[in-house]
Amino acid sequence: MGLLAKIFGKKNVAERKGEPDMVVVPEDNEKMDWAIEKAGLTLWYFEASLKNPSPEQDYFSVKVMIIDGENGEHIWLTDPHFDDEGNLFGTVGNAPVNVHNVKLNQKIGIKRELISDWMIIENGRLIGGYTIRAIRDTIPDQDKMAFDQQVNLYIDEGVDHFKANLETPEGAILSLEKAYNYKDIHAAMDCKDFFEEAATLLSGMNMDLNKEVINETAELLKLSFIKNIEENGFPDFSGIQNAFPERKKIDETHWVITEVCWHADGGKSVQQLNTYKSPKGWVVLGPKGPKE
Repeated sequence: MGLLAKIFGKKNVAERKGEPDMVVVPEDNEKMDWAIEKAGLTLWYFEASLKNPSPEQDYFSVKVMIIDGENGEHIWLTDPHFDDEGNLFGTVGNAPVNVHNVKLNQKIGIKRELISDWMIIENGRLIGGYTIRAIRDTIPDQDKMAFDQQVNLYIDEGVDHFKANLETPEGAILSLEKAYNYKDIHAAMDCKDFFEEAATLLSGMNMDLNKEVINETAELLKLSFIKNIEENGFPDFSGIQNAFPERKKIDETHWVITEVCWHADGGKSVQQLNTYKSPKGWVVLGPKGPKE
């Protein structure tokens, strides 16, 4: 029995002679669903890097869903490239187990809608590879090093490449940090919703709430935000690389996002931020507090 079979249980692992075992993750696994969504939201970075790779990027691969009748299987493609219409082409990189319409080393073309993950190796470090991370998250901490050795990858939180816009909670955080770097107070305030921040703050207190009280508190929060920047300057996020390893859903419009910041001096910090889906898009309400 292979290492992954020992970790996950034999019924959840397909052993493949001469190759790493394939872990079968339940379809309703929330971490895997988020991994696939995250891969789609950051695919633009993979495509841009593939067109113009930097010297430290020495490996590219894409995972796709192969469908064979009623069966389906996620398979990695090596030597990937896209045509002008965005369709993906590559070489089947691992022997299929559940599908029989493709085989190892076969060159295939596939629609981009069937992409479920991507990965780049940068200076020996895994970038992307979100489904690999989702699998790794399910194993005990004491077995993670053995897993990394099995897949022959250096895996930390990585660096994520969400677009800095208000379409995702992570994008809203990046937009706020970008506004700080440009020292643009108006752009920073566009990434905030002081009324909702006030409502969230007051909801945790034992008091009667009405719109007037929320509005007054929102104005105080806004003035405090401006005063803090005037007195202490803009926070500096220049040179920082970001990873967003976790989302926690509070309700449909409120999410707590864990952000890992890699600093230019090699340091690392972790924070949790409250985000809110407002009529103008996702905004940042404020820090939840340091993550233990």
